[in-house]
Amino acid sequence: MTLFASEADAVTYIFHSMRKLRGQNRPPDDIGRNPAPTRRLIESLNLLDTRREYAVVTGSKGKGSTTAITAKLLQYLGHRTGMVTSPHLVSWRERIRVNGRAIPEPDFIRIVAELAPTIDRIEATLSDTQYFSPTGIFLAVALRWFDEQRVSVAVLEVGRGGRFDDIALVPNRLSLFTPITLEHIYWLGPTLDRITWHKAGIIKPGSRAYSVPQAPEVMNVLAAEAETRDARFDWIAPIDMGKYLGPSATGIRMSLGRYGEVFLSLHGRYQVVNATLATLGAGDLHARLGGIPHASAEYRERIRAGLAAVRWPARLQKLQDRPAVYLDGAINGESAQSVIESLRDDLTRPVISIIAVPDDKDYAGVYAALGPASDALILTETDRNPILSFPAVDTAVAAARQHNADVSYAPNLEAAVEQASARAGHDGTILIIGTQSILADATLLWGRSYEVI
Repeated sequence: MTLFASEADAVTYIFHSMRKLRGQNRPPDDIGRNPAPTRRLIESLNLLDTRREYAVVTGSKGKGSTTAITAKLLQYLGHRTGMVTSPHLVSWRERIRVNGRAIPEPDFIRIVAELAPTIDRIEATLSDTQYFSPTGIFLAVALRWFDEQRVSVAVLEVGRGGRFDDIALVPNRLSLFTPITLEHIYWLGPTLDRITWHKAGIIKPGSRAYSVPQAPEVMNVLAAEAETRDARFDWIAPIDMGKYLGPSATGIRMSLGRYGEVFLSLHGRYQVVNATLATLGAGDLHARLGGIPHASAEYRERIRAGLAAVRWPARLQKLQDRPAVYLDGAINGESAQSVIESLRDDLTRPVISIIAVPDDKDYAGVYAALGPASDALILTETDRNPILSFPAVDTAVAAARQHNADVSYAPNLEAAVEQASARAGHDGTILIIGTQSILADATLLWGRSYEVI
Protein backbone atom coordinates (compact mmCIF):
# COMPACT_ATOMS: atom_id res chain seq x y z
CA MET A 1 0.00 0.00 0.00
CA THR A 2 1.24 3.49 -0.87
CA LEU A 3 2.22 5.41 2.25
CA PHE A 4 2.05 9.17 2.74
CA ALA A 5 3.91 11.03 5.45
CA SER A 6 1.57 14.03 5.67
CA GLU A 7 -1.58 15.69 4.42
CA ALA A 8 0.55 17.58 1.90
CA ASP A 9 1.93 14.30 0.49
CA ALA A 10 -1.56 12.86 0.16
CA VAL A 11 -2.85 16.01 -1.58
CA THR A 12 0.12 15.95 -3.98
CA TYR A 13 -0.87 12.41 -4.90
CA ILE A 14 -4.52 13.39 -5.37
CA PHE A 15 -3.51 16.02 -7.93
CA HIS A 16 -0.84 14.01 -9.73
CA SER A 17 -3.12 12.88 -12.55
CA MET A 18 -4.40 16.37 -13.33
CA ARG A 19 -0.86 17.79 -13.25
CA LYS A 20 0.11 15.81 -16.34
CA LEU A 21 -2.15 18.20 -18.29
CA ARG A 22 -0.35 21.28 -16.98
CA GLY A 23 0.24 23.72 -19.82
CA GLN A 24 -2.41 22.18 -22.06
CA ASN A 25 -5.53 24.08 -23.05
CA ARG A 26 -8.36 22.18 -21.43
CA PRO A 27 -11.69 22.21 -23.29
CA PRO A 28 -15.10 23.22 -21.83
CA ASP A 29 -16.69 20.92 -19.28
CA ASP A 30 -19.08 19.16 -21.66
CA ILE A 31 -16.06 18.05 -23.70
CA GLY A 32 -13.21 17.79 -21.23
CA ARG A 33 -14.74 16.68 -17.93
CA ASN A 34 -15.48 13.00 -17.54
CA PRO A 35 -16.51 11.50 -14.18
CA ALA A 36 -16.13 7.93 -15.52
CA PRO A 37 -12.85 7.22 -13.63
CA THR A 38 -14.49 8.30 -10.38
CA ARG A 39 -17.51 6.13 -11.15
CA ARG A 40 -15.21 3.15 -11.67
CA LEU A 41 -13.45 3.87 -8.37
CA ILE A 42 -16.70 4.17 -6.45
CA GLU A 43 -18.11 0.99 -7.97
CA SER A 44 -14.87 -0.98 -7.47
CA LEU A 45 -14.82 -0.14 -3.77
CA ASN A 46 -18.59 -0.30 -3.20
CA LEU A 47 -18.57 3.23 -1.81
CA LEU A 48 -22.27 3.80 -2.46
CA ASP A 49 -23.55 0.56 -0.95
CA THR A 50 -24.48 2.16 2.39
CA ARG A 51 -28.06 3.36 2.72
CA ARG A 52 -27.70 7.09 3.09
CA GLU A 53 -29.67 10.16 2.09
CA TYR A 54 -27.87 12.68 -0.10
CA ALA A 55 -28.53 16.27 -1.06
CA VAL A 56 -26.50 17.97 -3.79
CA VAL A 57 -26.26 21.76 -3.89
CA THR A 58 -25.38 23.86 -6.93
CA GLY A 59 -25.75 27.42 -8.14
CA SER A 60 -23.57 30.44 -8.86
CA LYS A 61 -23.44 31.97 -5.41
CA GLY A 62 -24.34 30.88 -1.91
CA LYS A 63 -23.99 27.15 -2.51
CA GLY A 64 -21.29 26.69 0.12
CA SER A 65 -23.32 28.59 2.73
CA THR A 66 -26.46 26.64 1.82
CA THR A 67 -24.56 23.37 2.19
CA ALA A 68 -23.20 24.37 5.60
CA ILE A 69 -26.57 25.59 6.89
CA THR A 70 -28.40 22.47 5.66
CA ALA A 71 -25.82 20.21 7.29
CA LYS A 72 -25.99 22.08 10.60
CA LEU A 73 -29.80 21.90 10.67
CA LEU A 74 -29.70 18.15 10.06
CA GLN A 75 -27.14 17.76 12.84
CA TYR A 76 -29.41 19.68 15.21
CA LEU A 77 -32.31 17.47 14.17
CA GLY A 78 -30.34 14.51 15.51
CA HIS A 79 -28.74 13.06 12.38
CA ARG A 80 -25.09 12.17 11.91
CA THR A 81 -24.35 14.42 8.97
CA GLY A 82 -21.57 14.42 6.41
CA MET A 83 -20.61 17.44 4.33
CA VAL A 84 -18.38 18.03 1.30
CA THR A 85 -17.54 21.60 0.26
CA SER A 86 -14.92 23.46 -1.74
CA PRO A 87 -12.70 25.32 -1.69
CA HIS A 88 -11.07 25.23 1.75
CA LEU A 89 -9.39 27.91 3.85
CA VAL A 90 -6.26 26.40 5.39
CA SER A 91 -6.41 22.60 5.30
CA TRP A 92 -7.67 20.46 2.44
CA ARG A 93 -9.30 18.30 5.10
CA GLU A 94 -11.82 21.10 5.72
CA ARG A 95 -13.57 19.94 2.55
CA ILE A 96 -14.77 16.74 4.28
CA ARG A 97 -16.65 17.00 7.59
CA VAL A 98 -18.88 14.93 9.85
CA ASN A 99 -21.09 16.94 12.21
CA GLY A 100 -18.90 19.93 11.44
CA ARG A 101 -15.59 18.25 12.29
CA ALA A 102 -12.96 18.02 9.55
CA ILE A 103 -11.62 14.57 8.79
CA PRO A 104 -8.53 14.09 11.02
CA GLU A 105 -5.17 14.07 9.25
CA PRO A 106 -4.30 10.44 10.17
CA ASP A 107 -7.61 9.21 8.74
CA PHE A 108 -7.27 11.36 5.63
CA ILE A 109 -3.78 10.01 4.95
CA ARG A 110 -4.84 6.43 5.69
CA ILE A 111 -7.89 6.49 3.41
CA VAL A 112 -6.02 8.07 0.50
CA ALA A 113 -3.40 5.34 0.89
CA GLU A 114 -6.09 2.65 0.93
CA LEU A 115 -7.68 4.03 -2.24
CA ALA A 116 -4.39 4.58 -4.06
CA PRO A 117 -3.92 1.05 -5.53
CA THR A 118 -7.38 1.17 -7.15
CA ILE A 119 -6.84 4.75 -8.33
CA ASP A 120 -3.50 3.75 -9.86
CA ARG A 121 -5.06 0.80 -11.72
CA ILE A 122 -7.75 3.04 -13.19
CA GLU A 123 -5.23 5.78 -13.95
CA ALA A 124 -3.13 3.32 -15.94
CA THR A 125 -6.03 2.82 -18.38
CA LEU A 126 -6.49 6.52 -19.14
CA SER A 127 -5.16 8.21 -22.27
CA ASP A 128 -2.69 11.08 -22.25
CA THR A 129 -5.54 13.59 -22.50
CA GLN A 130 -7.60 12.04 -19.69
CA TYR A 131 -7.10 12.59 -15.98
CA PHE A 132 -8.42 11.37 -12.65
CA SER A 133 -10.38 14.24 -11.15
CA PRO A 134 -9.13 15.43 -7.74
CA THR A 135 -12.78 16.21 -6.93
CA GLY A 136 -13.60 12.56 -7.55
CA ILE A 137 -10.84 11.35 -5.25
CA PHE A 138 -11.96 13.73 -2.49
CA LEU A 139 -15.50 12.39 -2.96
CA ALA A 140 -14.27 8.80 -2.63
CA VAL A 141 -12.34 9.67 0.54
CA ALA A 142 -15.45 11.33 1.93
CA LEU A 143 -17.69 8.35 1.16
CA ARG A 144 -15.27 5.94 2.87
CA TRP A 145 -15.00 8.25 5.89
CA PHE A 146 -18.80 8.63 6.04
CA ASP A 147 -19.14 4.84 6.08
CA GLU A 148 -16.67 4.56 8.93
CA GLN A 149 -18.44 7.31 10.86
CA ARG A 150 -21.92 5.82 10.30
CA VAL A 151 -23.18 8.95 8.58
CA SER A 152 -26.89 8.74 7.75
CA VAL A 153 -27.17 11.84 5.56
CA ALA A 154 -24.69 13.89 3.55
CA VAL A 155 -24.91 17.33 1.93
CA LEU A 156 -22.51 17.84 -0.97
CA GLU A 157 -21.56 21.05 -2.77
CA VAL A 158 -20.91 20.87 -6.51
CA GLY A 159 -17.94 22.75 -7.96
CA ARG A 160 -18.73 25.05 -10.88
CA GLY A 161 -21.26 23.06 -12.86
CA GLY A 162 -23.17 19.88 -12.07
CA ARG A 163 -23.90 17.64 -15.02
CA PHE A 164 -20.26 16.60 -15.45
CA ASP A 165 -19.19 17.05 -11.84
CA ASP A 166 -18.00 13.99 -9.92
CA ILE A 167 -20.09 15.05 -6.91
CA ALA A 168 -23.24 14.37 -8.94
CA LEU A 169 -22.43 10.65 -9.03
CA VAL A 170 -24.12 10.16 -5.65
CA PRO A 171 -27.77 8.99 -5.73
CA ASN A 172 -29.16 12.21 -4.30
CA ARG A 173 -32.92 12.33 -3.88
CA LEU A 174 -32.73 16.06 -3.24
CA SER A 175 -31.23 18.84 -5.37
CA LEU A 176 -30.93 22.41 -4.11
CA PHE A 177 -30.42 25.36 -6.47
CA THR A 178 -29.04 28.66 -5.21
CA PRO A 179 -29.11 31.77 -7.48
CA ILE A 180 -27.76 30.98 -10.96
CA THR A 181 -26.04 33.75 -12.92
CA LEU A 182 -23.61 34.11 -15.81
CA GLU A 183 -20.32 32.60 -14.60
CA HIS A 184 -17.48 30.38 -15.84
CA ILE A 185 -18.53 31.18 -19.38
CA TYR A 186 -15.62 29.35 -21.02
CA TRP A 187 -16.28 26.16 -19.03
CA LEU A 188 -20.09 26.15 -18.93
CA GLY A 189 -21.22 28.20 -21.92
CA PRO A 190 -21.99 31.79 -22.93
CA THR A 191 -25.69 31.92 -22.05
CA LEU A 192 -27.71 31.67 -18.88
CA ASP A 193 -29.79 28.77 -20.16
CA ARG A 194 -26.67 26.79 -21.12
CA ILE A 195 -25.09 27.40 -17.71
CA THR A 196 -28.34 26.31 -16.09
CA TRP A 197 -28.37 23.16 -18.24
CA HIS A 198 -25.03 22.19 -16.71
CA LYS A 199 -26.29 22.79 -13.18
CA ALA A 200 -29.63 21.05 -13.78
CA GLY A 201 -27.71 17.82 -14.39
CA ILE A 202 -27.67 17.08 -10.65
CA ILE A 203 -31.40 16.22 -10.71
CA LYS A 204 -31.93 12.46 -10.49
CA PRO A 205 -34.88 10.41 -11.76
CA GLY A 206 -37.82 10.39 -9.37
CA SER A 207 -36.17 12.87 -7.02
CA ARG A 208 -37.12 16.31 -5.72
CA ALA A 209 -35.56 19.71 -6.42
CA TYR A 210 -35.97 23.09 -4.74
CA SER A 211 -34.86 26.41 -6.15
CA VAL A 212 -34.78 29.95 -4.85
CA PRO A 213 -36.40 32.57 -7.15
CA GLN A 214 -34.54 32.67 -10.46
CA ALA A 215 -34.62 34.44 -13.81
CA PRO A 216 -37.35 33.03 -16.11
CA GLU A 217 -34.86 31.32 -18.44
CA VAL A 218 -33.23 29.60 -15.46
CA MET A 219 -36.56 28.41 -14.12
CA ASN A 220 -37.60 27.08 -17.53
CA VAL A 221 -34.46 24.96 -17.88
CA LEU A 222 -34.71 23.57 -14.33
CA ALA A 223 -38.39 22.73 -14.78
CA ALA A 224 -37.74 21.04 -18.12
CA GLU A 225 -34.92 18.92 -16.69
CA ALA A 226 -37.10 17.87 -13.77
CA GLU A 227 -39.91 16.88 -16.12
CA THR A 228 -37.51 14.83 -18.24
CA ARG A 229 -36.32 13.06 -15.09
CA ASP A 230 -39.84 12.57 -13.72
CA ALA A 231 -38.71 14.59 -10.70
CA ARG A 232 -40.70 17.02 -8.60
CA PHE A 233 -39.55 20.61 -8.96
CA ASP A 234 -40.59 23.32 -6.50
CA TRP A 235 -39.42 26.90 -6.56
CA ILE A 236 -39.75 29.14 -3.55
CA ALA A 237 -42.06 32.04 -4.33
CA PRO A 238 -40.71 35.46 -3.30
CA ILE A 239 -43.55 35.81 -0.78
CA ASP A 240 -42.33 32.62 0.96
CA MET A 241 -38.72 33.69 1.24
CA GLY A 242 -37.37 34.66 4.65
CA LYS A 243 -37.21 38.39 5.36
CA TYR A 244 -34.23 40.33 6.67
CA LEU A 245 -35.09 42.14 9.91
CA GLY A 246 -31.77 43.66 10.93
CA PRO A 247 -28.36 42.92 12.42
CA SER A 248 -27.75 41.02 15.64
CA ALA A 249 -24.72 40.77 17.89
CA THR A 250 -23.52 37.63 16.12
CA GLY A 251 -25.14 37.85 12.67
CA ILE A 252 -28.59 38.82 11.46
CA ARG A 253 -32.22 38.57 12.49
CA MET A 254 -34.75 37.27 9.98
CA SER A 255 -38.35 36.16 9.86
CA LEU A 256 -38.87 32.66 8.52
CA GLY A 257 -42.44 31.45 8.19
CA ARG A 258 -43.61 29.24 11.05
CA TYR A 259 -40.26 29.63 12.81
CA GLY A 260 -40.97 33.30 13.47
CA GLU A 261 -38.09 35.66 14.14
CA VAL A 262 -34.85 33.69 14.10
CA PHE A 263 -31.20 34.49 14.60
CA LEU A 264 -28.73 33.42 11.92
CA SER A 265 -25.11 33.49 12.99
CA LEU A 266 -23.90 34.77 9.62
CA HIS A 267 -23.61 38.46 8.76
CA GLY A 268 -24.56 38.75 5.08
CA ARG A 269 -28.10 39.87 4.24
CA TYR A 270 -27.89 37.50 1.27
CA GLN A 271 -27.75 34.61 3.77
CA VAL A 272 -31.52 34.97 4.19
CA VAL A 273 -31.92 33.34 0.77
CA ASN A 274 -29.52 30.53 1.63
CA ALA A 275 -31.11 29.90 5.04
CA THR A 276 -34.60 29.70 3.51
CA LEU A 277 -33.49 27.13 0.95
CA ALA A 278 -31.50 25.16 3.54
CA THR A 279 -34.43 24.98 5.93
CA LEU A 280 -36.66 23.50 3.23
CA GLY A 281 -33.92 21.10 2.17
CA ALA A 282 -33.26 19.89 5.70
CA GLY A 283 -36.98 19.35 6.21
CA ASP A 284 -37.23 17.25 3.04
CA LEU A 285 -34.32 15.04 4.09
CA HIS A 286 -35.54 14.75 7.68
CA ALA A 287 -38.93 13.52 6.46
CA ARG A 288 -37.22 10.48 4.92
CA LEU A 289 -34.77 9.96 7.77
CA GLY A 290 -37.42 10.07 10.48
CA GLY A 291 -37.23 11.35 14.00
CA ILE A 292 -38.66 14.49 15.58
CA PRO A 293 -42.14 15.16 14.10
CA HIS A 294 -42.18 18.11 11.70
CA ALA A 295 -45.20 19.71 13.29
CA SER A 296 -43.80 19.60 16.80
CA ALA A 297 -42.54 22.51 18.87
CA GLU A 298 -39.29 20.59 19.35
CA TYR A 299 -38.70 20.50 15.58
CA ARG A 300 -39.16 24.27 15.31
CA GLU A 301 -36.80 24.88 18.22
CA ARG A 302 -34.14 22.57 16.76
CA ILE A 303 -34.29 24.50 13.46
CA ARG A 304 -34.03 27.81 15.29
CA ALA A 305 -31.09 26.55 17.35
CA GLY A 306 -29.32 25.19 14.27
CA LEU A 307 -29.62 28.51 12.43
CA ALA A 308 -28.15 30.30 15.44
CA ALA A 309 -25.23 27.86 15.60
CA VAL A 310 -24.06 27.85 11.95
CA ARG A 311 -20.42 28.72 11.37
CA TRP A 312 -19.20 29.29 7.84
CA PRO A 313 -15.79 30.98 7.94
CA ALA A 314 -14.73 33.86 5.67
CA ARG A 315 -18.24 34.59 4.42
CA LEU A 316 -18.67 38.11 5.76
CA GLN A 317 -17.08 36.88 8.96
CA LYS A 318 -16.33 39.26 11.80
CA LEU A 319 -12.81 38.61 13.10
CA GLN A 320 -12.67 41.22 15.87
CA ASP A 321 -14.54 44.19 17.35
CA ARG A 322 -12.07 47.10 17.84
CA PRO A 323 -11.41 47.99 15.18
CA ALA A 324 -14.12 45.93 13.56
CA VAL A 325 -12.57 43.54 11.03
CA TYR A 326 -14.66 41.68 8.46
CA LEU A 327 -13.53 39.02 6.01
CA ASP A 328 -15.25 38.11 2.74
CA GLY A 329 -14.40 36.34 -0.52
CA ALA A 330 -15.96 38.83 -2.95
CA ILE A 331 -14.14 38.70 -6.29
CA ASN A 332 -16.60 40.60 -8.46
CA GLY A 333 -18.44 43.88 -8.27
CA GLU A 334 -21.83 42.40 -7.44
CA SER A 335 -20.50 40.41 -4.49
CA ALA A 336 -18.49 43.37 -3.19
CA GLN A 337 -21.56 45.59 -3.39
CA SER A 338 -23.47 42.95 -1.42
CA VAL A 339 -20.82 43.19 1.33
CA ILE A 340 -21.37 46.95 1.59
CA GLU A 341 -25.16 46.57 1.62
CA SER A 342 -24.99 43.90 4.31
CA LEU A 343 -22.76 46.03 6.55
CA ARG A 344 -24.21 49.46 5.87
CA ASP A 345 -25.68 49.69 9.40
CA ASP A 346 -22.45 48.45 11.00
CA LEU A 347 -19.67 50.34 9.19
CA THR A 348 -17.88 52.76 11.50
CA ARG A 349 -15.51 55.39 10.14
CA PRO A 350 -12.86 55.37 8.99
CA VAL A 351 -13.45 52.38 6.68
CA ILE A 352 -10.24 50.89 5.32
CA SER A 353 -10.62 48.19 2.67
CA ILE A 354 -7.82 45.70 2.02
CA ILE A 355 -8.36 44.12 -1.41
CA ALA A 356 -6.61 41.13 -3.02
CA VAL A 357 -8.39 40.10 -6.22
CA PRO A 358 -6.47 38.13 -8.92
CA ASP A 359 -6.07 39.52 -12.42
CA ASP A 360 -8.43 36.95 -13.95
CA LYS A 361 -11.30 38.11 -11.71
CA ASP A 362 -13.31 41.31 -11.65
CA TYR A 363 -10.86 43.37 -9.62
CA ALA A 364 -12.02 46.60 -11.27
CA GLY A 365 -15.60 45.84 -10.25
CA VAL A 366 -14.51 45.24 -6.65
CA TYR A 367 -12.66 48.57 -6.61
CA ALA A 368 -15.76 50.28 -8.00
CA ALA A 369 -17.98 48.82 -5.28
CA LEU A 370 -15.66 49.36 -2.31
CA GLY A 371 -14.03 52.63 -3.35
CA PRO A 372 -16.97 54.99 -2.67
CA ALA A 373 -17.78 53.26 0.63
CA SER A 374 -14.20 53.37 1.95
CA ASP A 375 -11.98 56.10 3.30
CA ALA A 376 -8.93 54.35 1.85
CA LEU A 377 -8.07 51.27 -0.22
CA ILE A 378 -5.00 49.12 0.40
CA LEU A 379 -4.24 46.71 -2.44
CA THR A 380 -2.27 43.58 -1.67
CA GLU A 381 -1.63 40.03 -2.84
CA THR A 382 -0.57 36.60 -1.62
CA ASP A 383 1.80 33.87 -2.76
CA ARG A 384 -0.12 31.12 -0.96
CA ASN A 385 -1.45 29.73 -4.25
CA PRO A 386 1.30 29.71 -6.92
CA ILE A 387 -1.18 29.54 -9.80
CA LEU A 388 -2.72 32.90 -8.85
CA SER A 389 -1.47 36.11 -10.39
CA PHE A 390 -2.45 39.64 -9.48
CA PRO A 391 -2.66 42.77 -11.62
CA ALA A 392 0.54 44.79 -11.90
CA VAL A 393 0.73 47.28 -9.06
CA ASP A 394 0.62 50.35 -11.32
CA THR A 395 -2.36 48.94 -13.21
CA ALA A 396 -4.25 48.05 -10.04
CA VAL A 397 -3.56 51.36 -8.31
CA ALA A 398 -4.64 53.32 -11.39
CA ALA A 399 -7.88 51.33 -11.64
CA ALA A 400 -8.64 51.76 -7.94
CA ARG A 401 -7.97 55.52 -8.00
CA GLN A 402 -10.87 55.94 -10.39
CA HIS A 403 -13.09 55.22 -7.36
CA ASN A 404 -11.06 56.45 -4.38
CA ALA A 405 -8.18 58.95 -4.27
CA ASP A 406 -6.51 57.33 -1.24
CA VAL A 407 -5.03 54.12 -2.65
CA SER A 408 -1.83 52.40 -1.53
CA TYR A 409 -0.13 49.03 -1.98
CA ALA A 410 1.24 46.53 0.55
CA PRO A 411 3.26 43.46 -0.49
CA ASN A 412 1.36 41.04 1.76
CA LEU A 413 -1.60 40.85 4.11
CA GLU A 414 0.38 41.34 7.31
CA ALA A 415 1.80 44.63 6.02
CA ALA A 416 -1.64 45.66 4.75
CA VAL A 417 -3.25 44.97 8.12
CA GLU A 418 -0.54 46.97 9.89
CA GLN A 419 -1.27 49.96 7.64
CA ALA A 420 -5.04 49.54 7.93
CA SER A 421 -4.95 49.27 11.72
CA ALA A 422 -2.99 52.51 11.98
CA ARG A 423 -5.57 54.24 9.79
CA ALA A 424 -8.70 52.71 11.36
CA GLY A 425 -7.75 53.22 15.00
CA HIS A 426 -9.97 51.60 17.65
CA ASP A 427 -13.28 52.83 16.28
CA GLY A 428 -13.03 52.24 12.54
CA THR A 429 -13.70 49.26 10.27
CA ILE A 430 -11.29 47.12 8.26
CA LEU A 431 -12.64 45.06 5.36
CA ILE A 432 -10.45 42.24 4.01
CA ILE A 433 -11.85 41.29 0.63
CA GLY A 434 -10.62 38.97 -2.08
CA THR A 435 -9.50 35.55 -3.18
CA GLN A 436 -9.70 32.46 -0.97
CA SER A 437 -5.94 32.49 -0.44
CA ILE A 438 -5.98 35.93 1.17
CA LEU A 439 -8.79 34.73 3.43
CA ALA A 440 -6.57 31.82 4.45
CA ASP A 441 -3.76 34.29 5.20
CA ALA A 442 -6.16 36.24 7.43
CA THR A 443 -7.33 33.07 9.17
CA LEU A 444 -3.75 32.22 10.10
CA LEU A 445 -2.84 35.81 10.98
CA TRP A 446 -5.71 35.92 13.49
CA GLY A 447 -4.83 32.46 14.79
CA ARG A 448 -8.19 30.92 13.94
CA SER A 449 -8.77 27.20 13.46
CA TYR A 450 -11.76 25.63 11.78
CA GLU A 451 -11.24 21.96 12.52
CA VAL A 452 -14.80 22.11 13.90
CA ILE A 453 -17.49 24.47 12.64
